Amino acid sequence: MEIFKFITFGRESIKDIEHDKEKERAERMDLATGIDEAKLAVNLFMNNRFEEARVLMKPWARESFYHALGHGVFQFLEAVMTFEQQHIESACQALEQSVEVCNKFRKKSSMYESLGKIVRRPNYDLLREEEIHAELCYAECLLLRAVLTFVEDENLISFVKGGLKMRSCLNAYKECWHILKHRNWGDSKHKSHFESGVRMGVGAYNLMISMLPARIMKLLEFIGFSGNRETGLHQLDIGVNLRGSLRQVLCAMVLLGYHLFVSYVLGYGDGNLDLCEKILKQQLANYPDGVWFNFFQGRLEYVKGHVDECIEWYTKAWQSQSEWVQFHHLCYWELMWANCFKQNWYASRDFADLLLHESRWSRAIYGYQKASFMCMIYERLGSEDRQELLQLFKDIPTWKQRIAGKSIPMEKFAMKKCERFFAQGNRLILPAIELLYLWNGFKVLGKQMDLVQPLHLLVEKHMKMLEKDKDKDDTFYTDNLCLLLLLKGMCLQYMHSPMQAEDSFRKVISYEQDLVSDLYLPPYATYELGINLWAQGKRDQAVSTLENAKNNYKGYALESRLHFRIHSALADLKSFRKADSSSQGTLNSLNDNNLPF
Repeated sequence: MEIFKFITFGRESIKDIEHDKEKERAERMDLATGIDEAKLAVNLFMNNRFEEARVLMKPWARESFYHALGHGVFQFLEAVMTFEQQHIESACQALEQSVEVCNKFRKKSSMYESLGKIVRRPNYDLLREEEIHAELCYAECLLLRAVLTFVEDENLISFVKGGLKMRSCLNAYKECWHILKHRNWGDSKHKSHFESGVRMGVGAYNLMISMLPARIMKLLEFIGFSGNRETGLHQLDIGVNLRGSLRQVLCAMVLLGYHLFVSYVLGYGDGNLDLCEKILKQQLANYPDGVWFNFFQGRLEYVKGHVDECIEWYTKAWQSQSEWVQFHHLCYWELMWANCFKQNWYASRDFADLLLHESRWSRAIYGYQKASFMCMIYERLGSEDRQELLQLFKDIPTWKQRIAGKSIPMEKFAMKKCERFFAQGNRLILPAIELLYLWNGFKVLGKQMDLVQPLHLLVEKHMKMLEKDKDKDDTFYTDNLCLLLLLKGMCLQYMHSPMQAEDSFRKVISYEQDLVSDLYLPPYATYELGINLWAQGKRDQAVSTLENAKNNYKGYALESRLHFRIHSALADLKSFRKADSSSQGTLNSLNDNNLPF
């Protein structure tokens, strides 16, 4: 018994000693050290040394708010890249812990002080710098946690919880904005780190809200959310020019993501490619082998239509690291479409196959993409490949999933096309080009005539084949004709034949009542007609046509996707028409003393 007591006492003593050491290390982890180690973690991460960055953050994730935020960010990235439930749960726990750590360091306001903020501005000079940075880290943790809440469970409660966290996040960022603008910073060494974080959060928030369709914007404005694209870009531009600041590189990534991805997938206009070139030149000098900036350089070449160059950069990014294979999937996705531009269907099929077997994001979408590329070379497939194609179309519906209680629109589209494949006698008309259009690939493809012309010939070839079989009993003849007309119109638009393109779009719209399945074609053709009229200088007609596409069609496939594009096009058109009268208002909206929410 005495020996047992001694052993137990010894163990407790060892634990106490270890606890004292941890406490001593935590006390040495002051704000300056926390920021320095966070900067080191960012540099490690950008240089593909992901595990080293994670290891640097984790030991002090319960004591230091910058380490807590860093640890939460790495868990968040793993969750959104794998989309596996276990990683989502781990990320949620890590971010909840991060919020708790930040709360320990935030300024605690009494009820009297909270009420006092309503009638007078607090004296932010009384706040310690640890409290200021803890407030910013708290806002960032809440933002990440809110995003995960939306996908954590498949019920309405998740949306309510996520909305509440977003509101708390917004309030925290408002407080940080007031601190930035009204505190006497003096010779503070840490102001740039705080400022870059505020600019990044405010900028990203404004961009995110401004991209939403008008009907959603009205609802969000009713409950207190609002956003402005110019304000968001302005804030991020300031943040990216705060050289040496902790979040400067993150501001750069948000800007690159917006100009090179979001504006092409959801919007109408091109991104600011000159700005992207400038940012990438700076960042590649710092991180020449970093997977992210090699990837963004590939995307820059991609959106310019430089297909061979983009394939080289994507391949370099893909092969630059093997620690996080999820990065490979981003490269596979882009390489799949780059080869599609070149009508290299075998390579596109192979990259879709890699995504199907390695990525867990959406097997249904990856499977349908692979099947679409195989349909493009159906006549050249052997018997085994044809059998694989048939089995693929049977399996795709079984892979359908729900995220946040909702079906993924593109998965629902794929389900319908699988049914169509069998209903049409095991065939589809140019399914890969249809997907290319739906993913807004013509905006890129159209920049290179040597890519558009072969595609136009392919569409014309299938139109002749369809016309040849016109007399056969084909339920979907009109649907297939309208798809080909839409694709033909897109080719003609980028081949500088606007009148011929307009004729193709109007024909699609005229067949609306005869369509059996592809009800999305008339509203999309109406949208393209509006863009066509805009290009011809008929701006009033363009606005009314786009409004028609927005208001007079309901319940078709991929409706939200089109509404994002219409919203972007109308915003650009209307701002263009009112440029002179609104110039002063735009300058006022970017006044750095205004609250940018």
